[in-house]
Amino acid sequence: MIYYLTVLLISVLLTIIYIFKWNKSYNTYITIIAILIPIANTGALLASMSESLEGALMATRISYIGGCYLSFFIINSIFDLCELKVSRWIRAAIFAHCTLLYAFVITAGEGTPFYKHISFSIVDGVPVFEKTYGPLHTVFVISVIAYAIASFVAIIYTGLKKKKVSNHMLRLLYIPQLICLISYLFNKRFGIQIELVNAGYTIALFVFLLISDRLRLYDVEETAAHAMIKGTGTGIILLDNERLYLGSNQAAKEFFPSLRDQEIDKSFADGDVKKTVDDWINDYEQNGRSSLSYETGEGDEERFFKIHISRLRGGVRKHGWQITAVDETKHRKYIALINNYNADLQHEVDEKTLHIVEMHNNLILSMATMVESRDNSTGGHIKRTSEGVRILIDEMKKDKTFDLPEKFCADVVKAAPMHDLGKIAVDDAVLRKPGRFTDEEFAIMKTHAAEGAKIVHEILKLTDDDSFKQVAENVAHYHHERFDGTGYPEGLKGDEIPFEARIMAIADVYDALVSKRVYKESMSFEAADKIIMEGMGKHFDPKLQSCYEAARPHLEAYYSSIDK
Repeated sequence: MIYYLTVLLISVLLTIIYIFKWNKSYNTYITIIAILIPIANTGALLASMSESLEGALMATRISYIGGCYLSFFIINSIFDLCELKVSRWIRAAIFAHCTLLYAFVITAGEGTPFYKHISFSIVDGVPVFEKTYGPLHTVFVISVIAYAIASFVAIIYTGLKKKKVSNHMLRLLYIPQLICLISYLFNKRFGIQIELVNAGYTIALFVFLLISDRLRLYDVEETAAHAMIKGTGTGIILLDNERLYLGSNQAAKEFFPSLRDQEIDKSFADGDVKKTVDDWINDYEQNGRSSLSYETGEGDEERFFKIHISRLRGGVRKHGWQITAVDETKHRKYIALINNYNADLQHEVDEKTLHIVEMHNNLILSMATMVESRDNSTGGHIKRTSEGVRILIDEMKKDKTFDLPEKFCADVVKAAPMHDLGKIAVDDAVLRKPGRFTDEEFAIMKTHAAEGAKIVHEILKLTDDDSFKQVAENVAHYHHERFDGTGYPEGLKGDEIPFEARIMAIADVYDALVSKRVYKESMSFEAADKIIMEGMGKHFDPKLQSCYEAARPHLEAYYSSIDK
């Protein structure tokens, strides 16, 4: 009994550690494994304390929860971590098979297909539960071995064929199945009274804890996105449709200190804040004003903010409100300084205009990074693709055959951060999935292009810069179109695809190839270049080939200088 109690306590401790360390990058199947192993070990402990045949049978049924279902969850966790696409029907069939086996375990007794004969006795104070196995138990053993072999085949295949899966992770994945299988077969071969498989389960749980910690090393996207948002100095406040407080970032709490004590899902405790926010939203609803100025404090404490109001959307549904605040205090003080020094008026106006443009660009970047922070796979993508577009545009300016207007070039670079805004309309279950998409999930993900165009249209509908608005909508809408017409969302072909979207496509794909993801390692520049060049005339506009070739050294230099 001491052995089973020790194994149970260790497994419970490991599960508590797992729960304490859990984050969104942890695999769902591993989480269920962490729950099942203590349950299976509890059954083994109860069996060692049994005082009757009926008690021993009940303990055995609890223990077999692990025996029957752990194989299912272990093999599925391996499929996911190896990034192997497995049909839902196959997963469902495996689960049904495990459930059917467990149904026979529940009904197991004297003269059943699972146990031909059972007896119970207590020898020297130790319960002895003797069993003569039936044909269904043989099926159970064969199933356990088959699942283990399938797991090993999946790991070996991944190691040989999928170079983007961590070899360190694959080495760890061998251990749980190997330990459980060896301990199980060792018991069956030598008839040892102590169930070594329970210790095997616990060791396997420890290894899965190491694997889950390893997964966290790859989850850099959210951290990077939050760092980018913080770096822009933009405050963000979220409300639901009833105008109840959902949360805010640190910058917003610095701008409006009363938010630090504000309760989630409650109306604003500060009456002045509630009235101010209500006024902003009412003005938006009644007059369509999405941007306005706000002043607070007096004298040296006076501060000025640029406020932007927008709706939180999930597809076509409106889920709430987003209030974005940019501190314009320095800007206003500069204006006052300009009024006092007429001789420097023109210089100060030019400087402030540039500052306003920078704030506008930061606002666009903040909105884009807010969307990117929801995505489980593309941290830093916005910044890198924007730089990639700028590098391509610089080379195109040198090529006189294009003769691109300076305004168009600036608009494309400025629009690049907005190309994936449509991902805000994609459900978290799809967007933040750590592995590869199923066909159904990919179909959902593809909707982000059309949704992005709608969102960009709403964001920029009040702008006076019609050319930029059109360029931004086109970049968001068509950057996944392919030159041969096989892209999405509309299957446009050749020159039907807006030119700015064709430029964006090269930068977007190049970044995806050479950047590291949760589910893949980064590709070498040579391999990425080969794919891009092979895609000319198929995926990409062949007229852009010479510009891409000229930009390639600059792209490689840029990506070599950053942590992807």
